[in-house]
Amino acid sequence: MSERDFRLLQYHQKLDDELRSEIRRAWPSFDRIQRLKRMKLAVKDKLQHIVTKGRKRPELA
Repeated sequence: MSERDFRLLQYHQKLDDELRSEIRRAWPSFDRIQRLKRMKLAVKDKLQHIVTKGRKRPELA
């Protein structure tokens, strides 16, 4: 795992923590919740791209 991959994982976890914290607030900001969810999904997509890019497609015969 590269340092970039590890940082993306850390950032994803940080966003998840912030999202959970915002949801638990007495008066959560739904705009912030949506923004955090979008950012978390973007990081997840990047991580998924890294994983699938690492897999080699079998050659077609």
